Amino acid sequence: MNTNFPINKIHNIKTPFYYYDSGLLRNTLNIIDKERNKYNNYCLHYAIKANSNPKILKIISQYGFGADCVSGGEIQAAIDAGFPVSKIVYAGVGKSDWEINLGLDNDISCFNVESLAELEVINNLASKHNKIANIAFRINPNIGAHTHANITTGLAENKFGIAMDDLEAIIEKAKRLKNISIIGLHFHIGSQILDMSDFKALCNRVNDIQDKLEQLGIILKNINVGGGLGINYEHPDEEPIPNFAEYFSTYAKHLRLRTGQKVHFELGRSVVGQCGTLITRLLYVKEGSFKKFAIVDAGMTDLIRPALYHAYHKIENISSSQETEVYDVVGPICESSDVFAKSVEINKCHRGDIIAIRSAGAYGEVMASQYNCRELPKGYITEEL
Repeated sequence: MNTNFPINKIHNIKTPFYYYDSGLLRNTLNIIDKERNKYNNYCLHYAIKANSNPKILKIISQYGFGADCVSGGEIQAAIDAGFPVSKIVYAGVGKSDWEINLGLDNDISCFNVESLAELEVINNLASKHNKIANIAFRINPNIGAHTHANITTGLAENKFGIAMDDLEAIIEKAKRLKNISIIGLHFHIGSQILDMSDFKALCNRVNDIQDKLEQLGIILKNINVGGGLGINYEHPDEEPIPNFAEYFSTYAKHLRLRTGQKVHFELGRSVVGQCGTLITRLLYVKEGSFKKFAIVDAGMTDLIRPALYHAYHKIENISSSQETEVYDVVGPICESSDVFAKSVEINKCHRGDIIAIRSAGAYGEVMASQYNCRELPKGYITEEL
């Protein structure tokens, strides 16, 4: 039984819901700030797709982060939360006209461009606004990361980014466009990466690309290496804050920068992942011939990661201190994939027990759906309970 949750207050709230430990979030942000400040050319952006809860965004915006956005809605959410428009970057493989116009209207920092077709559209729209659009080219470095296949983004087979062989030609094209200013290169190889050798490999690829561009007389002032740093899903209490010191130092050691260049990071999961917990109530214990099912009122509509990625989340019965038993923890959705964990040991379950599904601060609430006409889960921060 975990004693870190305000169990008495939780009992009175309709489940399922997300509980965010704002103290842990602030501690994480303080550590990031401390480690970032060791390097005078590091710029941080929060990847809003990880968690766009307005209360979470408001806290993060107070720490000087920029915002990494992948939709017009995220751009607006960043502005509403107080992120300065001068630090908002808009990425994404399919930017619609209204989203590009929103960025232009608000003079955001940069568009991360993923194709020649997109570049031409941004140029045309910027011309209509009588503005110059800052752009960085997102390059597909063809690097495989040690993570789940569905969250790799840097392989040639992925839909993201411009092929390295096409970079020189697209830069020459961009130079001729009157409403485009090239300010950098952008990379992102995947998510939930714990092996620093993946980031080292990215550094080596960036170094090679920069060397080739320099031979052509091209030196850009910004290198955006994306994000991807993972969290410890198996032991959230042992490692509540990722090793940002090692992460940042990996780039410091292996990335060869030109004079005056800045490195941009887009941190998401590593910022918010551990501060969030999905709180759900146990509806029934169903005992069959072969196994026991702990049926809870949360489902894949509230946290889709186990169904989508076969992702592991530590599950705790925070109402019980009895001996552990083995259960399949499942939800009420009319799908066989609505399973949070199979054959997991948790304290003995009873109807009405409160179950905590840990490390759910990233890609949890933000990916919730209303399938089966279910309500979206609410999110509460510590101060609200």
